[in-house]
Amino acid sequence: MTRLSSELLGFAPDDRVLLVNCDDFGMHDAVNRGIIDALENGIASSCSLMTPCPAAADAMTYLRARPDVSFGIHFSLIRDSAEYYWEPLADDVPSLLDPATGELFVDSPANRQRLLAQARLSDVERELRAQLQIVLDAGLKPTHLDWHCLADGGRPDILALAVSLAAEHGLAARVWLDEGLRLARAEGKPVVDHGFLDSFSLELDDKSATYERLLRSLKPGLTEWAIHPAIGTEEWQEIEPGGWRVRQTDHDFLTSARAREVLDEERIKGIDYRPLQQAWASA
Repeated sequence: MTRLSSELLGFAPDDRVLLVNCDDFGMHDAVNRGIIDALENGIASSCSLMTPCPAAADAMTYLRARPDVSFGIHFSLIRDSAEYYWEPLADDVPSLLDPATGELFVDSPANRQRLLAQARLSDVERELRAQLQIVLDAGLKPTHLDWHCLADGGRPDILALAVSLAAEHGLAARVWLDEGLRLARAEGKPVVDHGFLDSFSLELDDKSATYERLLRSLKPGLTEWAIHPAIGTEEWQEIEPGGWRVRQTDHDFLTSARAREVLDEERIKGIDYRPLQQAWASA
């Protein structure tokens, strides 16, 4: 019988293990504030940094002051909104740009497919290395690599590139689609045992109750939640009118006393990405 990933990390077969990762650190001050609060005062255990974004420098300042915080690189090849701008860190990556605007594609199902159809792997590698290198040059030590918007990189060759970069730098990589899970497990690398939760997939109504139900129904093994906390400031509401409530309600639950109470009542074991990083590096 195949061992659970949690067992590869040293947990007992019946342990329920949860990794709560805050995505999009560095996107905006409102996002940074929500993530820092969730890490300092909530149940979040790690975060993922978007290095091309306007608030990335402030996020890195925090991470430099808090070397105990587990964080990854949230590879960002696509923007969330036409109203909120960031650009590639690498020079001369034309196949990553929308021909109509000369800028990064704005996220939509159609634009994800357009990007993936035209992106040259050489341009993708140049940009991913630039996003990673700015963190290394700052003296920071990430634990893992993961993706903004593009699940497992969106293409097999891009996923393979990311896994190769992870191996090169001794990092873990977030994989959660079937093929990535299969390949990682074949190499003895721990990955999620029971699907993967993106908080943007949850209904807003009575969201705290939904999170409590999900915690109480966790199965033995490793589960990861990609959560998106932020503070719903007036500026952020204008930038992200369709998503700020997702982020605010994420923040509200992660920092609530009830979240900690349920974890304790259910004896759920929380981890960050460091055990996965060690297991990936040694597999």
